[in-house]
Amino acid sequence: MNVFDDSVRSMSLVAFLAVGTIALLLCVMTGPDRDELDEFYAGSHTLSPMRSGLALAGDYLSAATVLGTTGIIALTGYDGMILALSITLSLVLLMFLLAEPLRNIGGFTMGDVLVRRAPGRAVRITACATTIAALIPMMVVQLASTGDLLAFILGFDSSGFRTGVIIGLGVLMIGYAAIGGMKGTSLIQIVKTVVLFVAAFTVSLLIMNRFDWNTGALLSAARHSSGEGAAYLRSGLQFEGSGLDMVSSELTVVLGAACLPHVTMRLTSAPSAQAVRRTMSWAIAVVAGICLLLVVIGFGTAAFVGPERVTAAGASGNSAILQVTGAVASGGQLGALVVTMMTTAIFLTLLASVAGMILACANSLARDLFAHGLHGVRNPGRKPLPGLSEMRTAQVSALAVGLLAISLAVVARHWNVQALATLSFCVGASALAPALIYSMFWRRFTRTGLLCTLIVGTVTVLVLITGTNLVSGSPTSVFPEYDFNWFPFTTTGLVSIPAGFLAGWLGTVLPRYTAAEARRVYQGEEPRILTGTAPVDRT
Repeated sequence: MNVFDDSVRSMSLVAFLAVGTIALLLCVMTGPDRDELDEFYAGSHTLSPMRSGLALAGDYLSAATVLGTTGIIALTGYDGMILALSITLSLVLLMFLLAEPLRNIGGFTMGDVLVRRAPGRAVRITACATTIAALIPMMVVQLASTGDLLAFILGFDSSGFRTGVIIGLGVLMIGYAAIGGMKGTSLIQIVKTVVLFVAAFTVSLLIMNRFDWNTGALLSAARHSSGEGAAYLRSGLQFEGSGLDMVSSELTVVLGAACLPHVTMRLTSAPSAQAVRRTMSWAIAVVAGICLLLVVIGFGTAAFVGPERVTAAGASGNSAILQVTGAVASGGQLGALVVTMMTTAIFLTLLASVAGMILACANSLARDLFAHGLHGVRNPGRKPLPGLSEMRTAQVSALAVGLLAISLAVVARHWNVQALATLSFCVGASALAPALIYSMFWRRFTRTGLLCTLIVGTVTVLVLITGTNLVSGSPTSVFPEYDFNWFPFTTTGLVSIPAGFLAGWLGTVLPRYTAAEARRVYQGEEPRILTGTAPVDRT
């Protein structure tokens, strides 16, 4: 189904072509001129705190987050609003707990951060594997959604068109990451954040204007149209009254969203502790503002569109924000302009989000695996791959990661890929969050404990996710025709997060001699990490 007329589709297509071309030109113009690692990995350290905050907000608010949150609010009301709050709280947690220590440690990748506490090839290789396990599923979700969303916007419904869109835009995203590096992708994220905010703000104004700026009237209309009655504005609709399931899901988002590698790597490149604090302040303000606007848009979708039309366009509700935009924008050129602005914002969000994740995976492969992991202690004169410098290796890695994500997205384009987005957040919360917290704040934490945290946390998520109703046993699952749903919760966080922390604790306390050694290392590193006097490794 399509809610847009021919003029809107034509304007959107022109806007997509223009935005894609301009973004590629920006990457070419701002990409590193020479083979300089610092320029490619951390180009954002030259940005002001405000622009760094906008770029961080852009990386943090992926297309899956923006589209999925709006759809969940439209379909489940109160539970979706709590999800939007959890997304904001995750970034607040990052600011107060990890932002300054991450900046003080420095480096370019998750491996760089973790080896400061536990040097060794095994740590770098495991950190690289965990980075890929956390980000590849999220990339697949967004690439697979790209085909559906552009087909919805432009009015095409063939499988070949969707596949072509996934491949074409995937190649474009690879180009952004490989050519522009961190600085190029940062500029795209800044533009994306501004356009998304303006578009969401405009649609929110149109929605509130329809209800004479009466929030109570908006909520009442949303409740009435939802078909759920009073339950729509009470907790439990999304999780069928299971309080533990809701706790598991929100805990996963709060701990996992801000610990994903493409988010944390922006903080390690900040020039000073004061800069990272101001960057986080800008990012939190922007994310909180956008999440508030998404709440208004979500309830507006329930009021003007209704759950039947939302789910008819897709079980996950990803098209909700586009449907309500078409419903509230008045006809004529002005209405077409509003709709085009929103479709362009979503298009930019898809491009920027995947490009940032490709860059994070490519950097980890080049630095953690090829430059340091496979070669042990790095020899400055040795190239990571024969004939290629480390920066060229990162660019080749971007191509490899992007092609893998494109291939998986083409295969998964007919599935409900919500399970993959949940998988990414679960890995972030169960493996990366415990590893970062332990590494920075527990003086006895050892290399064995770190490896146990990363491996057990990731493996636990991979095992448990197969038993959730996101994979089978539900009409909206990946395999709705099968039922091997044996895990009682929608997300794995209530089990996998404690498992990650427990594995790190056991791996540290059982080998007594390594704990004593780690304590000596920590006593030398802790004051410098927490106060910002630790030297930043840029080699």
